Amino acid sequence: MTYFLVYLLLMNIITFIEMGHDKGQAKKGGRRVPEKRLFLLAALGGGIGGWLGMRVWRHKTKHTSFVIGIPLLVALNCLCVILIAIYM
Repeated sequence: MTYFLVYLLLMNIITFIEMGHDKGQAKKGGRRVPEKRLFLLAALGGGIGGWLGMRVWRHKTKHTSFVIGIPLLVALNCLCVILIAIYM
């Protein structure tokens, strides 16, 4: 269970950092992080990091797919954590 919690923590940190990096690139006009990658990171356990990144960096907050999708992935992440906790 400890490895699983470390994995979730790392995924959320990585997703948060990627959201910030993408925001910085958007401001500079640089190479962006693909939206697919941001959603994939959130789906793989980084939903809370993605949501926090949206709030802290004020990034992707006008994209309906992110405004709806990221909270849904947070809920899915929570459901998975609960199920894993129950069956471990």
